[in-house]
Amino acid sequence: MNEKVLHTLEYHKILEQLASYASCEEVKKRCLSLRPISDIAEIEDLQKTTADALTRLYRSSSISFVGMHDPDVSIKRLEIGASLNAAELLSICSLLEVTKRAKAYNRTERDEEHVDSLTALFDLLEPLTPLHEEIRRCILSEDEIADDASEKLHRIRKSIHGMSEKIHAQLTSLMNNTTTRSYLQDAVVTMRDGRYCLPVKADSKSFVPGMVHDQSSTGSTLFIEPMAVVNLNNELRELELQEQEEINAILANLSNLVAEQTEALRQNYTALYELDFIFSKAKLAKSQDGMAPTFNERGFIRIRQGRHPLLDPKKVVPIDVTLGDTYQQLIVTGPNTGGKTVSLKTVGLLTLMGQSGLHIPAADRSELAVFEEIFADIGDEQSIEQSLSTFSSHMTNIIRILEKADNRSLVLFDELCAGTDPTEGAALAISILHKLYQYGSVTMATTHYSELKVYALTSQGVENACCEFDVETLSPTYRLLIGIPGKSNAFAISQKLGLAENIILDAKERMSQKDVEFEDLLANLEGSRQTIEREQAEIERYKAEVEELKRKLETKQEALDSSREKILREANEEAARILREAKELADETIRNFNKYGQGTAPMSQMEEERARVRGKMSEHERKASETKKAAAKNHSAPKKLRIGDTVKVLSMNLRGTVHTLPNAKGDLYVQMGILRSLVNINDLVLIDEDSASPSKKYGGSGGSKLKMSKSASVSTEINLIGKTTDEAIALLDKYLDDAYIAHLPSVRIVHGKGTGALRNAVHAHLRRQKIVKDFHLGEFGEGDAGVTIAEFK
Repeated sequence: MNEKVLHTLEYHKILEQLASYASCEEVKKRCLSLRPISDIAEIEDLQKTTADALTRLYRSSSISFVGMHDPDVSIKRLEIGASLNAAELLSICSLLEVTKRAKAYNRTERDEEHVDSLTALFDLLEPLTPLHEEIRRCILSEDEIADDASEKLHRIRKSIHGMSEKIHAQLTSLMNNTTTRSYLQDAVVTMRDGRYCLPVKADSKSFVPGMVHDQSSTGSTLFIEPMAVVNLNNELRELELQEQEEINAILANLSNLVAEQTEALRQNYTALYELDFIFSKAKLAKSQDGMAPTFNERGFIRIRQGRHPLLDPKKVVPIDVTLGDTYQQLIVTGPNTGGKTVSLKTVGLLTLMGQSGLHIPAADRSELAVFEEIFADIGDEQSIEQSLSTFSSHMTNIIRILEKADNRSLVLFDELCAGTDPTEGAALAISILHKLYQYGSVTMATTHYSELKVYALTSQGVENACCEFDVETLSPTYRLLIGIPGKSNAFAISQKLGLAENIILDAKERMSQKDVEFEDLLANLEGSRQTIEREQAEIERYKAEVEELKRKLETKQEALDSSREKILREANEEAARILREAKELADETIRNFNKYGQGTAPMSQMEEERARVRGKMSEHERKASETKKAAAKNHSAPKKLRIGDTVKVLSMNLRGTVHTLPNAKGDLYVQMGILRSLVNINDLVLIDEDSASPSKKYGGSGGSKLKMSKSASVSTEINLIGKTTDEAIALLDKYLDDAYIAHLPSVRIVHGKGTGALRNAVHAHLRRQKIVKDFHLGEFGEGDAGVTIAEFK
């Protein structure tokens, strides 16, 4: 990639941002020297490692490589037999600390069983914990070795401390002497050349015997080592030499330990160097909200919501650019400061970043082409020294581009062939674009020439685009609109800025009719586009509302289905419980009957059992009554009732028909099958036959409606007592039909004992009925011989 385009598109500023995230100086240098490549497989590998590092950053905390240093120089010193000093050993220790930190970071990721392209690099790291801990134990800083680095060093330093105290005590004794104190400049102990001295007045040196080591700048003070402490200072000096020898031995021992791990240290640094570089790219991507684009070698570019990475992310307007698919040249027109150059640079800079393995600030599913070369002619390159005008400098650059461009090139032109006669400039621009089209180069150019708009409209493989401009506010929106040529809006902008209207009208009259018609056409196209965009936005809003309503309806339906299933399940469980209790009660009653029937139990026990059963039944009736009352409280009484309306009597849980209108107290008669009862209006619920009847809702037959009506109102018992035989048989015949239609399994026919004539007539009629499976007289507790139980087929 030529260096000129990197400078033109300000690629170096991206590299400076990247380098700011690097921890190591060597990695910073690598960031600043990063260049785009054209091998698509290598690009995708670089993008993959950046994406994996970015995923780790989003999933957990950031990782730091601060403290990493290249150990190569120290290792080479070890290889020739030299020992490392404290600073070099601490540098090795710092490298191992970074290694340990990176290893722990990867271990946290491994807890989530996450393996990616960076796992292999993390696996190369060897923290060398024993070596790290030994260096850290022995060396406190570059200038200080720990006392317990060795036993010998500990003893020597203890002796040094004791000797220093002894010397101080001797010198203090001298200073406390009244005679000696008068010879001193100050009553302090000082040190010169590593030996303890006293500051003695120059004219009193003969009164303080000893060795002179130094004098003050004025010569008035001599620093004398008294003879009383010379031997002690000598011993102290010997101890200090022993201390230094032991420190050298300790450093040599640590150096030998490091020498045993040189390969591991080189491997650690190599892995950390690579990881620091990769995570620097990931941190840059995170700061720019970047993503990994897909790549192709077809010259196809599709940037979705692309943002120029050097502009303020809070102010920059994202653009959508498609280029190289159905058209390979894009001609961008529009007024100045409308964003044409920014769009041009955005396409070029994002392509450079992508081919460098960097994520680009754009939306998902963005796609970039891999180019061998990118050429850009942007900005004013006028050269006074070379006697080149603006047009000449641009043309020199264009000639260079035409010599090197091919079908693997991206070419960017800003104001192509501007700065000369418009007619000639437009003709030259069209010829240059046509030549690049023949080369197969992907080209994006900005211009003000109307001839280029016509060229894009009439030429295959060329498309118009414009940067939107709000004439009302005289401000650009910076939106790039592909497929529509732009207007320069010179007249509108001039009028808004206050140019006299007569001048503007005169200018319009000087335009040719063809130019006026073309500008009007562009204005109409722009108006149509804005209308279509508004309508599309409205359609999208309607679609969103429909989707929201659909989602709410589905949620409501799911809730209803779930509630229905729950109600049915609870009802089935309750029914099973009632049947179980009824069976248990019946079994217990039969056992008691058998027991009491044998006369072995007293009558009082039998009465107690009857009372207990009656109490249990009363308790169930009370609970049912409370439930009905609660239901009655929670509903509103019907406002208007008409004779014939279908209602539900809550207290009896039966459906019936209104037989009379309510009186002043709200009482009325309701016919429920053969039962006609006086109820209060507050105990009724009006039933809408249209909504309640499934036959009407689903187009069912009248038969299904009749069955549902019967099943809700037919009683399981008919009372024929007091009827003549003929009356009883007529009522019984209709009752049996209704009960059979209502799917009742059996019915109870009450005819009484009497002479037996009515019972015999009922039995004779039942024998003739084909719907009756069997019948028998009631058993004990069912009414005995006064009742007949009939079972349907």
